[in-house]
This record gives sequence, structure tokens and C-alpha cells, in this order.
Amino acid sequence: MSWINLNVHSVASLYKAFPPEEARRIARRLDIHYTSKHGSWLDCAEIAINIMTRQCLDRRIESLETLQPELDAWQESYNADPTVINWQFTAKDGRTKLKRIYPDFEACRAGRDDLRKEKLEKLAASA
Repeated sequence: MSWINLNVHSVASLYKAFPPEEARRIARRLDIHYTSKHGSWLDCAEIAINIMTRQCLDRRIESLETLQPELDAWQESYNADPTVINWQFTAKDGRTKLKRIYPDFEACRAGRDDLRKEKLEKLAASA
């Protein structure tokens, strides 16, 4: 069974990919939590994996029995000397660069107020 490109952000995606009985069986076994694809936690994870790949997995490792102690030793060394990530992309930058993702609260309020004003004018005109 191939899970490649299966977007499991909701149970509905299971019903698109599998027959109903199978989707229901799988859904009962899952506890789905939303995680953003653009979150800074993901950046941290990608950075750590990249460092691990360059420092520990830069050669052919013959077996899982050899790999596990190598990864354990690398992780112990990596965790012993933590690196601080200096985030330079602020929420303000995000709201500017990613306008389409962040709502414009002032425009929403203005639109809501305009709709209320129109409704009140219609009510007043019909009375």
C-alpha cells in the first residue's frame, strides 16, 4: 500500500484514498494533530537533520547494528553543545511578506462595519 503524497490533515483524505471500510479502519487507529508546514519547529528539525546527515551519515554504513551506536554517539555530542538559532524573520515580517496567509483585521472590521451600515440603512428605508 502506498502512502506517498497522502495528505492526512483530516480523516476525509483517507476516504479519498481508500474504500470506506479501509478508511474507517485506518481512521480508528489515528489521532490526527494539525502541524503547520511553515512553522519554525520544522525549520529546527530540518536544520538538525541536515547537520546529522553531514556529520554522521556522510559515508556508507553497512548495517543497522552499526548505524544505531553511530547515531547515538552523534546525538549525545550534538546535545552536549547546543546551538542557538537566531531567528530574524519576525511576525511583522511575516504579515508583510505573507499577506495572503494573514488576515487584514482592519479591512475585515471595515467590511463588517460597512455591511452593518447597509443593513441598518435598508431597515430604516423599509420602515
